[in-house]
Amino acid sequence: MNLLEAVRLVAARELKVKLRDKTFLFSTLFFLLFAFGSSVLPALFAGGPSSVAVAQSSPYEGKLRGAGLNVKVVADPEKTVRDGDADAAVVAKGDSAEVLAMKDAPNDVVSALSVAPEVHLLDPDAVDPLAAFLVPFMFALVFFFTSLTFGIQIAQSVVEEKQTRMVEILVAAVPVRALLVGKVAAGGILALAQVALIAVVSIVGSQFSDDAGTLLPLLAPAMSWFIPFFVLGFIMLAALWAAVGALVNRLEDVSSVGMPVQLLVMLPFFLVIFLGDNPAAMRILSYVPFSAPTAMPVRLFDGSAAAWEPFASLVILAAAAAGALLAGARIYEGSLLRTNGRTSWATAWRDRELRSI
Repeated sequence: MNLLEAVRLVAARELKVKLRDKTFLFSTLFFLLFAFGSSVLPALFAGGPSSVAVAQSSPYEGKLRGAGLNVKVVADPEKTVRDGDADAAVVAKGDSAEVLAMKDAPNDVVSALSVAPEVHLLDPDAVDPLAAFLVPFMFALVFFFTSLTFGIQIAQSVVEEKQTRMVEILVAAVPVRALLVGKVAAGGILALAQVALIAVVSIVGSQFSDDAGTLLPLLAPAMSWFIPFFVLGFIMLAALWAAVGALVNRLEDVSSVGMPVQLLVMLPFFLVIFLGDNPAAMRILSYVPFSAPTAMPVRLFDGSAAAWEPFASLVILAAAAAGALLAGARIYEGSLLRTNGRTSWATAWRDRELRSI
């Protein structure tokens, strides 16, 4: 059996086990419902247009209907408002209009009757401030939670195989490196599939929003670049998490031994969030392998990245992922069959070196 066939068998086994895991299925369903709710609920709770009462033959009826308001033609507009059957009423007062409301006049009614001045946009392609905050936050959040969640699951899977002695059977059947690459490949497939489902659900839910037509075209380039950055970033971190699992023999030790890897995931998340409005810092972060999967798509979204920059950043990230995969494989091979307690990073590295001599 060659290495490629062994990797395929290990990945297929990992996928079958994971797809039968109820915890994984319920967590995926939860994320999908959260993504859909986050997209739909704001639009639903925003409420519809105000209802406004006008008298018969009112000169303002056409203007109010043209603004999309719910116009009610009644005999007594003021009584309609007092009875709670309309949010506001518009009546003629001399040559102008008067808005009647119980407490606060709805802004959409006032806007419909106002004469808007001519507006000339100096920067029509500028990103909305709210979107400028939410998009970086969502990119960082998706990569942070996905890489951390699936990475820890990979480490726990390795520990469980060591505890049950299953790893000895697996090593006898396939090369040790095939186990590592197969686990990383299966985790990457599941993580990417989960992110894709969340993206689809979010896009469908965003259609209920009035800003969908303007935001989605701006997001498309950043989302298309996010996929290769996400895949390479996940491979880089997943290889390290697999090494963490090989270093320990108890599930309780995964968190403590994996603390350096957790910091490599957490620090870029907070840096992108808090330094998102700093162009110089974001430029640097978009070339650092552990922050590039979120920083570069954000720069592509706000238009601050040159056309060549994502390619350069992707090459650096690919090199870092390859290095992490080789280093993780060395640690993995040097500690996987050790069952006499926790193994240090240095010991696992030296053990693999001695075995290769």
